[in-house]
Amino acid sequence: MKTDLPRCRWADPANPRYLKYHDEEWGVPCHDETRLFEMLNLEGAQAGLSWSTILNKRESYREAFDGWDAEKIARYDAGKVAELLANPGIVRNRLKVAAAITNAQAYLRLRDEVGGLAPFLWAYVDGKPILNNRKSIAETPATTPLSDRLSKDLGKRGFKFVGSTIVYAYMQAIGMVNDHAADCFCHRPASTQPE
Repeated sequence: MKTDLPRCRWADPANPRYLKYHDEEWGVPCHDETRLFEMLNLEGAQAGLSWSTILNKRESYREAFDGWDAEKIARYDAGKVAELLANPGIVRNRLKVAAAITNAQAYLRLRDEVGGLAPFLWAYVDGKPILNNRKSIAETPATTPLSDRLSKDLGKRGFKFVGSTIVYAYMQAIGMVNDHAADCFCHRPASTQPE
């Protein structure tokens, strides 16, 4: 991985995991249902914590939550919840663990209704990512009118930990919004993003 490319200031060149996330995922349009569900839950788990904390626990989350299989998660019982709350590889917060189960149930309903997160989310931007032209992360808002609307809709559909700030971070993470700084090598139309 090249460390001499111009990047967003938050992409710490001393942290290979963060660099990989910045270069290969953040701002890259995603339509994969499992990853969309994973990122929705990870963004919620991040509330009140740093993203690096969650990124460092990502593999543990995948293992603990059955590869983010919503069908399995939706059926978790009290025994599984106790197991998760004892797992040091994830954020052991009862509300966040419960939210993942509730989100799996809400996801399954959404999937039955509209086909999944991808068609639901991407309809908000007519299937095309929003490419912003910000000079730095300091110019990036915490919320937007679009994240407000999406947050309300997700909440009405039963999803938890989907406040507007979390939803805007989610939109960035899954590439609905490209907020890479204008001088970052990832700031370009999605069709030329790295695979």
